[in-house]
Amino acid sequence: MKTKIMNFANIWIYMVVAISLFFTACSGNQEKNNLSEQENTLAYTLEILASSLHEASSADIKEKAASGSAIDLMAESWMAFYADFEEAGRYNVSVVVKNMGDIPAKVWIEDYYDNPDDRTYDVTGKIEVPVSTEAQSLGVDGSPFNQGNHPMKFHVLEGEVSIEKVVFTLMASHQVSEKVLEQTMDGEQWELVWSDEFDGDQVDESKWTYDLGDWGWGNNELQYYTVNRPENARIENGNLILEARKNDFGQEWTSARLTTRGKVAFLYGKIEFRAKVPRLKGNWAAGWTLGNTYVDEKDWPYCGEIDILESVGYEVDNETGDGIAHATVHTPAYYFKINNQISSQKAIPNMAGEFHTYAVEWTPTEIKMLVNDEVYYTYDKIANEKEWPFHIPQNIILNLAIGGGWGGSQGLDPDMTTQEFILDYVRVYEKR
Repeated sequence: MKTKIMNFANIWIYMVVAISLFFTACSGNQEKNNLSEQENTLAYTLEILASSLHEASSADIKEKAASGSAIDLMAESWMAFYADFEEAGRYNVSVVVKNMGDIPAKVWIEDYYDNPDDRTYDVTGKIEVPVSTEAQSLGVDGSPFNQGNHPMKFHVLEGEVSIEKVVFTLMASHQVSEKVLEQTMDGEQWELVWSDEFDGDQVDESKWTYDLGDWGWGNNELQYYTVNRPENARIENGNLILEARKNDFGQEWTSARLTTRGKVAFLYGKIEFRAKVPRLKGNWAAGWTLGNTYVDEKDWPYCGEIDILESVGYEVDNETGDGIAHATVHTPAYYFKINNQISSQKAIPNMAGEFHTYAVEWTPTEIKMLVNDEVYYTYDKIANEKEWPFHIPQNIILNLAIGGGWGGSQGLDPDMTTQEFILDYVRVYEKR
C-alpha cells in the first residue's frame, strides 16, 4: 500500500520529530520509533505487507505467503520484497513483528541486495524484538532511500519472529546542494571563500543541515542524531560543541551530525578546521566530506569521500590527551568495505586537550591531508573514475559517533556518560 497524504516542508517534519522525541523521553515506554500514528499521517508513507514477498530463504516461507497472513521466520532466514519509493529522502523504518520465542530476537533490513558490487547495505542496524505476546511496531529513524524501486530483504539474525509488514515514513526530503563553490587552485596565495567562525549564539542553519536518526549509519553506530537540540549541538565561547550523551532523551546515546548538504557543496580548494577531539574509549569523531551525488547507500563510494580527520577514543591517552589523526579517501577502487582503502595516520601530542588544525588541499589531480600545516597524506590516483571520483562536489560533514565498527571495536568506557568534539572554525580557501 502506498499513500501520500501531505508533503510539508522539511522544517515542519523536523518539528514533528522533535516533539515526538520529547514525549518519548517523558513517557519512557516507547521503543525507538519516534513517529506516532498521528504524526505518520503528515508524510508520505509506503507500506509493504510480508505476504507480498517475491523470494525467501526457503520454499516453506514462500508457500506461507500465499495465505496472505504474517510470515514466520527463524534465525538466519529471510524474505525478499520490493519497495518502490515515490520520493527520495530520510525515512523512519518500522517493522510490525511478533517475537515467537522466549528470548529477544534481532532483525534487520538489507537494501539493494542484488547490487553488482556484492555489497551488503544494512539500512536499519540490528533491531531488537523484545519477548511479547503481541505484535509490536519497532523501528529506526533516518534511513536514506532514493526514489525508485528497491529490492530488499528482511533478515532474522537471532530468535524467531512473525512479521506482518514493513512501513516506511518520510521524515525529510532529500536536498542536494544546488549551490556549488568551485575553487581555483592556480594562484600563489590562499584566499578565504567560505567559513563558519562559530561566533554567533546558535548553529547557523543557513550553512548547516542536521542529519537525523539512529539507523546505524552503515557502521552499526549507537547514537541517535538529534535536530536543533542544544544539548547535542551548540555554540559556546566562539566554538561549536558536538556532544554525545548517554541515556538521554529516551535514547541509549544522542549526538549531532552537521552537514552542508542542501546548502553548499565544494569543488577543490583547501578545507580546514581547528578542533579538539574527545578522549574516552568508544567515541568516534570526524570532520570529512561526502559527494553531492549521495542520496542513499548505493551511491557510496561512487560519490567519493574525503576523511580529513578521524579520531577514535581508544587511541587517545586519557591522561596526556595524546592521540592519532587518521586521513583517508574512499573511492570505488579503494574503500574500507573491501579493506584496501589508502590511509595515513599521525601521532598528535595532546590531541584531546589542545586545538589542532586539520586540512585537505584538493586539486583536480591530487589530494593532500595536513595536520598543523604539515602534509602527512597524499592521494594522486587518477587513472579513471573508479580511482578518482573527486570531480564530484563534496559536502562537509562534522559528527561525533559512539560505538560502531571502528569506534566501538574495543568496547566503550563503562564510566563514559558524555563526550565533546569541539571546533573553533571551518574555513574553505582557494588559491589566487
